[in-house]
Amino acid sequence: MSKASKDKDRRSQDKQSAKAGGAAHRAAGAPPPQTAAVRDRQAAGRALAKHTPLKDHAAWRAAQRKHDPIDLLVESSTGRIEHLVPIRYGRMLANPFAFYRGSAGIMAADLSRTPSTGIHVQACGDCHAVNFGGFATPERRVVFDINDFDETSPAPWEWDVKRLVASFVLLGRYRNFSLDDTRECAWRAARAYRKRMARYAEMPILEAWYDSFDLEELLEATGNTTLQKKLQKKVKDGTVTSSHELEFEKLAVRSRPEPRIRDQQPLIYHLDDERGRYFRDDVAESFRRYKESVLPSVATLLDRYRLVDIAIKVVGVGSVGTLCAVVLLMSGNGDPLFLQVKEARRSVLEPFAGENPIAHPGERVVQGQRLMQGASDMFLGWLTGAGKGHPNLYVRQLNDVKIKPQIEVAIPSGTKVYARYTGMTLARAHCRSGDPVLLSAYMGDSEAFEDAMADFAAAYADQAERDHEAMVAAVRAGRIEIRSEA
Repeated sequence: MSKASKDKDRRSQDKQSAKAGGAAHRAAGAPPPQTAAVRDRQAAGRALAKHTPLKDHAAWRAAQRKHDPIDLLVESSTGRIEHLVPIRYGRMLANPFAFYRGSAGIMAADLSRTPSTGIHVQACGDCHAVNFGGFATPERRVVFDINDFDETSPAPWEWDVKRLVASFVLLGRYRNFSLDDTRECAWRAARAYRKRMARYAEMPILEAWYDSFDLEELLEATGNTTLQKKLQKKVKDGTVTSSHELEFEKLAVRSRPEPRIRDQQPLIYHLDDERGRYFRDDVAESFRRYKESVLPSVATLLDRYRLVDIAIKVVGVGSVGTLCAVVLLMSGNGDPLFLQVKEARRSVLEPFAGENPIAHPGERVVQGQRLMQGASDMFLGWLTGAGKGHPNLYVRQLNDVKIKPQIEVAIPSGTKVYARYTGMTLARAHCRSGDPVLLSAYMGDSEAFEDAMADFAAAYADQAERDHEAMVAAVRAGRIEIRSEA
């Protein structure tokens, strides 16, 4: 048997073993439906707490792992644009927190071996501290919500919470917070999740469904007046002036006969003449298919624009190397509209939590985002590419008053407030597909849940740091190649 065949067989055995290990921790029997009486759902939640005690979530043991994290990292690069993969690795190598952001697949494999109640929700799949932010709704309100849903799929609700809290420990260590402050950030995220879920359990269903979080409230709560004024100006600029006009000044140049996206190698670039011509033709054909996946009113709106340029754009950490392009459209009035086209692959959750019932990965992302977000981008849609290989893609606005967390200047007081909002936001996202009555009854009224999650966060952050060290060693040994973006 070849080495490749042995590796494939080993990975298959690991995944089957992980599923079996996780199943041993799950409570037997399906939960009552949400149409059942509240008392029955509360009783089911309390029964889950006896079968899978909250304290069981506290532990992470490296001995549970049966896979090499670097093997999984390299495997996840299969099928990506080859010359961009070293940029992905270079971004992850920067520090343990950056490594963590790009290693959702490694953590999914690890989480499959941890205790679970067996209750699945529509999970984000990559729920870390930087995957939240502010953006404008179609009504031009600026809300705070989860941002990226590339990995969304039904999975145990605990997995999102654990990935979130561990990210705050790594963020605290990256910013040199004290041990107490670092733990408290993770603890507050978990506490906010539990407390908000308890509120949703008591709310009328529609009231919980419509709940959202204003970015302005978060900014006021941080108490950082300098940052608050800076972000308020950005929000004002992006709502008074079209955010696409602001993006045009940064990303495009006015040229004849049509405007053109500005090359900014190696992160934004056009393909060469021959490949670029075919690529543009493929995207133009694909856009006709994309319009079939949006609301008829949005399709009518899109008919007022013509495609004038398209360029490859490198984004994020985990997404680097997957096909991602920025598309510039112009109206007859000269108004720009930027859309982002991203390749959608199989969710990292699926090998361990089960296949997604939606066959098209792009549709999986879009439908998951629409379900989890309080207000989604009206341009969200999906398509199968017209070009060679027929990639599965999804489309969204490139930027609509997007406000990203400023981790480079994060301080303990502001991060604790931010952590609380991420926990509340995740609870809102989960209660749209899960049962808040059941989950609230499981977590209970004490602080046992957040205590356990904070313990897990510290233990798994240690693991992420060891994995980062393993990556450093792999680079030194020539096992993987990195590339500078300069």
